[in-house]
Amino acid sequence: MVLLVHGSPGSLSAFIDFLADSALTNRALVITTDRPGFGHSNFGIAEPSLENQAATLKPILEKFKNNRPVILVGHSLGGPVIARMAIDYPDLVDGLVLVAGSIDPDLEPNETWFRAPLATPFLSWVLPRSFRTSNEEIYQLKPQLENMLPHWKEIKCPVVVIQGEKDSLVPAGNADFAKKMLVNAQVEIVMKKDMDHFVPWNNPELIRQAILQLLNRSIPFTDSTSFRRRND
Repeated sequence: MVLLVHGSPGSLSAFIDFLADSALTNRALVITTDRPGFGHSNFGIAEPSLENQAATLKPILEKFKNNRPVILVGHSLGGPVIARMAIDYPDLVDGLVLVAGSIDPDLEPNETWFRAPLATPFLSWVLPRSFRTSNEEIYQLKPQLENMLPHWKEIKCPVVVIQGEKDSLVPAGNADFAKKMLVNAQVEIVMKKDMDHFVPWNNPELIRQAILQLLNRSIPFTDSTSFRRRND
């Protein structure tokens, strides 16, 4: 099973083309979902807690796992969400694909000068509902990521990190953070020099390749750490 988790703002439509990708659907049940606050999941009501978001998505894994390997794919803010799921529910997660994931708290931009006022009831009304939801969760993302710092070592499933060096929204240093923090996981970093933030739309083949790579793994993971870095 493959669960695809979008960024902020966004909806399940970010990964809709993957549902028609026979290279994936011939191998796995492929699911895309609206995160809390977006699409048909309480649209406009933000859920800043990564832990609560993970808990909200957990029933999907419980319902559809059926003794199958489960691969989670998270783009942008979906990255820390699926990492939180692997931390909190290790028995339900067999692999992660972090796509331009916002995971390093030190690399989160200091935007409180405008996000804080817009998060207040007085000014939040000026934003479209999807952007209001996005502002509220991004405004509180840094402390959520800081709370996760002691727990990255608990992730033991294999991880593929996909990152573009031309990403102006999520710095490429987030990939180095993954390499540093995932001390008990097998990690492959796929770094493309000319790639921006919008990987699901502009470079979907990288995500497909990463998913198939994890599905093809036949040797159980052991508590040894290895890193493989690809620079395209």
